[in-house]
Amino acid sequence: MFHRLTVFDVSNEPNIAAIDQAFHVLKTQAPKHHYRPNAGYAVHQWQWASDENSYSAEGSNGSNSINDHAPEFILGLKGMLKNLSQQQNIDYVLQCSMQPIQKIKLAVFDMDSTLIKAEVMDELAYAMGIGPQVALITARSMAGELDFEQSFRQRLALLKGFDTAQLSAINQAIELMPGAQNLMKGFQQQGIHCAIVSGGFSYFADDLAQTLGMQQAFSNALEEEDGKLTGQLTGAILDATKKVQLMEKMRTTLGLSIGQCLAVGDGANDLPMLNKAGLGVAFHGKPLVREQSPHQINNFDLDVLLHLV
Repeated sequence: MFHRLTVFDVSNEPNIAAIDQAFHVLKTQAPKHHYRPNAGYAVHQWQWASDENSYSAEGSNGSNSINDHAPEFILGLKGMLKNLSQQQNIDYVLQCSMQPIQKIKLAVFDMDSTLIKAEVMDELAYAMGIGPQVALITARSMAGELDFEQSFRQRLALLKGFDTAQLSAINQAIELMPGAQNLMKGFQQQGIHCAIVSGGFSYFADDLAQTLGMQQAFSNALEEEDGKLTGQLTGAILDATKKVQLMEKMRTTLGLSIGQCLAVGDGANDLPMLNKAGLGVAFHGKPLVREQSPHQINNFDLDVLLHLV
């Protein structure tokens, strides 16, 4: 088995010393430890190999995430890291794979509350004067408390009659998530194919993809009539299942393995995509997503993902 542990830390040396100490129980070659200081935080990365026979065949699926069949050392290390992350401002990504961990070549992103600091549907609702009503439904949907498609159509219907002339101003006022531009610049320099797969709206997703230099954007097209929203879509809704299908289609078209795919999102409808990708990361995810996603970043900006590819 091949392993890589990446820790993002605000230069707290006792944390790193504790992790180094944990590796003393390894009976294999000592892991290689790389340290890279950054503005405001430090990145520590360990890489090592272990006997693949210590994993059961059932758990050895070739993914870059931890599974319940990992040996005692890995599970213990994961428990220690989880405690550290809860007590202090550190994030970590612990990857395990039957093959050498591959370079990421495809990165797919949710849009709302991932690449941008907003839920677009909520922004439209606030402009209509029904913000709190719609935002409550959005929050419950993203937390996994409501069926995504039903809640989506319920919220969208409330936007019937919205003046499309307001879309441009709302789009211009939306802020990018910190680190988004730097992340995409770095990914483009490395030749990584980047795409938005969003349950949001194409008016915003298409423009965002162009702004960030991303290759593709998939989202929902708003239906309008006489300059007003009808409260419907032009086409099928882009839900959690469709996100996975789109990622798989892009992966196949590009001739990549699943281990070369990164998926990033924050909501319950992102979980299937996060769990399918070779490297799935919940970015400032909702509580349910943090609990069920393979990896998570909760304390740092998006561009820390540059250290994982």
